[in-house]
Amino acid sequence: MSFFKDLKVGYEAGNKEEYSGRKSELENQYWHQEIAVAHIEDINSKKNINIGLVGYVCDEGVKRNQGRIGARKGPKSIRNKLGKLPIHFKDKKITDFGDVVCIDKNLEDCQKALSKTITKLIQQNVLPIAIGGGHDIAYANFNGIKDALKNISKNKIGIINFDAHFDLRVVETQPNSGTPFNQILTENNDVAYFAIGIQQQSNPKELFEIAAKKNVSYVSNFECETFSENLKIKLNAFIKNVDYLYITIDLDGFSSAYAPGVSAPSSLGFTPLFVYKVLAFLFESKKVISCDIAELNPDFDVDGSTAGLAARLIDYIVQIS
Repeated sequence: MSFFKDLKVGYEAGNKEEYSGRKSELENQYWHQEIAVAHIEDINSKKNINIGLVGYVCDEGVKRNQGRIGARKGPKSIRNKLGKLPIHFKDKKITDFGDVVCIDKNLEDCQKALSKTITKLIQQNVLPIAIGGGHDIAYANFNGIKDALKNISKNKIGIINFDAHFDLRVVETQPNSGTPFNQILTENNDVAYFAIGIQQQSNPKELFEIAAKKNVSYVSNFECETFSENLKIKLNAFIKNVDYLYITIDLDGFSSAYAPGVSAPSSLGFTPLFVYKVLAFLFESKKVISCDIAELNPDFDVDGSTAGLAARLIDYIVQIS
């Protein structure tokens, strides 16, 4: 395909059949009625799209990071849940631009393909929401944002990562799902990174040392019991220092009571209500340029609860964007 020329990657256009739900004689009641689908090569001909979904069908990074594989099935599982949700937003046109698919363990080309897709969406004034897939999705999403902003003078990107892990591991042999933010901060001087929900038991001392060296801001999971005034102050200072916000949500940051279907579950994570409150606060800044949700692993989900959480997060982002 010409859009992904010279990249060893698969691509599948948006598919309406991945969305299903309750039948209704009334229009605009459920996501499966409202969602449009398209091929990414047709983006230039599409008008007035507000939000573009794109799947990242890849868990090669998780495998390289010695995690539980299965996250490549995440996008399909999320769409299935999303289609069933009722619609409570107005005047939002949402289009699913399908999936970039990792083939032959070629993580790097899959990341490049997602980056190109993110860039194209932003250039068309569409808010991308990428769904994974391992958290190596973050390196791809960031580079797509960076490329879209390269000709803008004020283009400092701030990364907000809801996560139990820093994902600041040094690349030793190959990049993986644990290295994206180290890669980003090593390759880019003027980037700010704020991690929300860091768990001491999920990060060795080396990663706290790397975070300190790279001036990473973070709050621990114990500071995420409520959306406190102290956290608001920290986030306000962070937001004022950047021009754009990129929000990435690793589902393993949630308590496993809400998100059992992830590569690395933990009972000590934050709650959906906490994340909802912080997301609303971040979107009030009008600086959010792209989002993604990572690490859904349907093989370990319970009654589809984690996929349902991911779908509700997308629905909420649509409402507040």
